[in-house]
Amino acid sequence: MPQTAPVPTVTTQATPSQRPHRAARIEDRWRAVVSRLQKARGWRPRVEPFAGYGSPRRVRVLGRVLLASPAFDPALHERESADRRGWRYFFTAPAPREEVRVHVGDVTVDLVSDRGGYLDATIDVALTPGWHDVTFRPSSGAVAKGRVFVVADGRRLGVVSDIDDTAMVTAVPRPLIAAWNTFVRHSSARVPVPGMAALYRGIATERPGTPFVYVSTGAWNTAANLRRFLQRHGFPPGPLLLTDWGPTNTGWFRSGPEHKDTALERLFRELPDVDWLLIGDDGQHDPEIYARAARRFPDHVAAVAIRELTPAQQVLAHGSPLPAPGSLPGEVGTGVPTAFGPDGDALTRALARALRR
Repeated sequence: MPQTAPVPTVTTQATPSQRPHRAARIEDRWRAVVSRLQKARGWRPRVEPFAGYGSPRRVRVLGRVLLASPAFDPALHERESADRRGWRYFFTAPAPREEVRVHVGDVTVDLVSDRGGYLDATIDVALTPGWHDVTFRPSSGAVAKGRVFVVADGRRLGVVSDIDDTAMVTAVPRPLIAAWNTFVRHSSARVPVPGMAALYRGIATERPGTPFVYVSTGAWNTAANLRRFLQRHGFPPGPLLLTDWGPTNTGWFRSGPEHKDTALERLFRELPDVDWLLIGDDGQHDPEIYARAARRFPDHVAAVAIRELTPAQQVLAHGSPLPAPGSLPGEVGTGVPTAFGPDGDALTRALARALRR
């Protein structure tokens, strides 16, 4: 394989434990059996790219390697998956330990997918601000094109947004409602929170070059669906930072708050010039998570905006008409400007007042 000079630095995501949890080991053995059977039938690796982000000198590239049948047609798959029921996104075959050549800018690196088929690496580059193409070439199979957003140097505003019940009406914490929304409803039937897209577009218009990052505890399997939802309803494009449902190196399931804590801390570290506006809702743990981030990293949090659910939405979200504990107005209490409102229009006005103060 050709080498570039100098050899770029590549850092892959570290795992908290070297020995996987027993459930993860059982899942790995099952995946290995399924993978062998599928490859024997002619299935080959394909890469599903996810949008990445970074600075002019270092970017984070994301993707997942899956196995596809010999009849797989990327264009046909994109058309057919544009309005399918949610459960169909979860019928995928991850391809662990597959070699993938990644090209971004003038740099070429070789990566290996992890136990879930994921690619997550930071690469030294020399890129201008804005969107850039990323090429993923598996050892066998079709080439895939992804993107990475490069944030310009210098102080600037950035937006971190939750998705469930912040951008999209979801009622995620209620298992039966969440299951219906996630697995049964067609993707085109999902409803945006009123005014939120307009709020985000207003920020993007007033402050060109603002990075938007959407952080959610949703599964990576739904990334394409979420990306289409955000695009269809006029939200600014940006990387999605999701999770992998199922066993991990440390237990049966991932912690949602821990995932968001880790994602925020990594953004603060990798993009130190950005002052982040953290936007979420009071139906889950967002106020608590954002308050913790503001206390730990006050120099990186410009403001916090919390969408207030109605009593009926609170009941659907967690079974009580009252907001989740720690999410009442004033309870964020970090000293950073904080705004509350039931929708995007109200949050726009509340943010303007909070930032003036």
